[in-house]
Amino acid sequence: MHTQRAHARFLVDEKKAHYLLVVKANQPELHRRLRSLPWKDVTARRYDREIGHGCRETRVTRALTVTDLGLDFPHAAQAVRILRHRTDRTTGTVSRQTVYAITDLSSHQASPERLGQLARSQWTIENRLHFVRDTTFAEDASKIRTGHGPENMSTLRNLVNALRAPGHRNIAAGIRHVSYEPFTRPLDLLGIV
Repeated sequence: MHTQRAHARFLVDEKKAHYLLVVKANQPELHRRLRSLPWKDVTARRYDREIGHGCRETRVTRALTVTDLGLDFPHAAQAVRILRHRTDRTTGTVSRQTVYAITDLSSHQASPERLGQLARSQWTIENRLHFVRDTTFAEDASKIRTGHGPENMSTLRNLVNALRAPGHRNIAAGIRHVSYEPFTRPLDLLGIV
């Protein structure tokens, strides 16, 4: 959703900021171009391994300068490919995911290691906000589509992340806890007395 040409121009031209934007299949032409880059020839790469959440994960981040490759995206300087191999330590199930991204940061400004760190920090947002909205609230199946309804419901769904402050790690359990005293606990959560 945020990987838009206008967003890239706004960030670089007006805000004097940088971007790292993930390119998904909903941008088929840009995604196809990124997939077809000569990734096997790339020497700028970083390997990261970690164990956590019951999985063993290896990430290979490759970065390629694209200023002369006609990528047709504003201010694009590098393309990034992150290949994730995950092994569930309990079941042994192996999964593989390839993520593509583009950035205006040059290779002198951001190494593959730094680009991998930036991409990983975005996954935290995905896991904490969008995952909750998609799974706990089934936002994609919502029938609310008119007037200010979608914006209002989106605000309420985002607000639920306030449950993390008092220590609720499970959002569904936190919602149940708050619902037991619906006239006081939500206000306490927001610091309203």
